[in-house]
Amino acid sequence: MHCLSCSSLAHEGAEAALPTGTTNNHVVQWCHSHFCFAKPETDMCVGKCSRIVGPCLLALGTLSMAASILLLFPGGASKYLLEGHISRHAVAVPGVWGGGIPVLLAATHISALGWRCAGCSNCGTRWNAFISTVLSKLAFLGAAACFVLSGVGLTNGPLCFYNASEHSLGHGALWGYPFPDAAGQGPDARARTYLYDRHTWSVCLEPEGIVAWNVTLFSVLLLVSVAEMVLSFLQILNGCLGCLCGLCEGK
Repeated sequence: MHCLSCSSLAHEGAEAALPTGTTNNHVVQWCHSHFCFAKPETDMCVGKCSRIVGPCLLALGTLSMAASILLLFPGGASKYLLEGHISRHAVAVPGVWGGGIPVLLAATHISALGWRCAGCSNCGTRWNAFISTVLSKLAFLGAAACFVLSGVGLTNGPLCFYNASEHSLGHGALWGYPFPDAAGQGPDARARTYLYDRHTWSVCLEPEGIVAWNVTLFSVLLLVSVAEMVLSFLQILNGCLGCLCGLCEGK
């Protein structure tokens, strides 16, 4: 059902259907109670929130996909991907299927819903608000998966060509994960020798600068996924409010 302008109804003779002596204010109040489930202030809040959350999620989803794709090309080189010398958590591209595609789908619908509400005086359908809620839930789950996999990838460190003899794991250089192997005592030990000790980063001989590359991009994915989860949760609440109150927004 379309949401008519209550003030226009008052000026067009809607008061004729009410008892004699009824003022325009009474007509407006009666109209809001029968035709508009929510107050205009609530409706405007729902629409404005969608117009803010949507573009923010678009930017974050794009950044997540870019960071995840860059992890496949250390230093901008493609040969390591072709040779299969990329860490398993980077190959999983969590920023694409987790923090990217679901978030972009939700962001596109949320943005369209928000600006449609701003561009017309009719109610946005509650069905569209419900769809935005469902897509926001999927975006939240995708961002959460991206957060978990990025955290594991950051903790385990990159796959690189390193000198195994330095860690008493054998002789010569080989491809592997030097930081978990060098500190098998547990995650706390790995953190002390890897994330908080930059002097150990030089153990990786190839690709050049792979540790800094890995740490930077996985950290970006962690921060982006947290922001996506927060915004998706806000839109879930906003979508539920839209389902209940509609998306009317008077001009």
